[in-house]
Amino acid sequence: MKHELLSLCVMIFACSAFAAHAHDATAVERRVVSRGNVDIEVLSQGAGPVIVLLPSLGRSGEDYEAVAAMLASRGFRVVRPQPRGIGRSKGPMDGLNMHDLAADVASVVESENTGSVVVVGHAFGNFVARQLAADRPDLVRGVVLAAASAGKVPPGSTEKPIGPEMRQAIDGPSDMSLPEAKRLEYLRIAFFAAGNDPKVWLGGWNSAVHDMESHAREHTPVDDYFAAGTAPILDLQAEQDPVAPRRFSGVLKSLLGDRVTITVISNASHALFPEQPDAVAQAITAFARRIYGM
Repeated sequence: MKHELLSLCVMIFACSAFAAHAHDATAVERRVVSRGNVDIEVLSQGAGPVIVLLPSLGRSGEDYEAVAAMLASRGFRVVRPQPRGIGRSKGPMDGLNMHDLAADVASVVESENTGSVVVVGHAFGNFVARQLAADRPDLVRGVVLAAASAGKVPPGSTEKPIGPEMRQAIDGPSDMSLPEAKRLEYLRIAFFAAGNDPKVWLGGWNSAVHDMESHAREHTPVDDYFAAGTAPILDLQAEQDPVAPRRFSGVLKSLLGDRVTITVISNASHALFPEQPDAVAQAITAFARRIYGM
């Protein structure tokens, strides 16, 4: 009898532990979605309506561990496709455009088999998110553009969306031939607000992915992705972002109208997610709940 009771207790404990793990918002599943000669590694966690997170230029979905866990704990399934060249994601890296990168994400969304989803694009990832919404409106019900350059400037302005000096600061941190002090300087200029620690982004750069994604952006007309199809848009702006500066902060809304809702995150620059994860997660949660009717 004692042995039977002990066995029953062990089974109950094991089942309870399994159930706790199944609902653990920090438990990340890794799988690979294949499309032709392209493999895309996908990090996913949580259960519920899907939110897809797309990373910044030359960086990985691993950057979004904290925000992904917060979103998963609030009733969402969070999916992070890795760009080609990162983790187990692989495929041709030369001569790509934004349509190619959007197609990679489309294959991941299709594999979820849940219909249209909310897609979050951070920095460079905002171009991919918008291209996906333009190319596959059937897969996207809402778009969050986080610390996003609009790709255009206000009518009448002669500035470029991103000038050469800022472009140098954006590209500099991924150049591992530079001294660490110089890379930190670039991170402070382009990515982190005063008082926020840029050292958290000294690592995690992939120069081959950076070059591949830069080529795709440079070889795709802005109007191919600018409007993000017809999906509702949350323009999640970082208050101190020099890459998407305040003087350009109304471009998307002025050209796309009521489809665009603007939320400004204080004490944050272009990196945004590692700077203010709580505020970012809260803003994405509110938008996704509205889009999904939760």
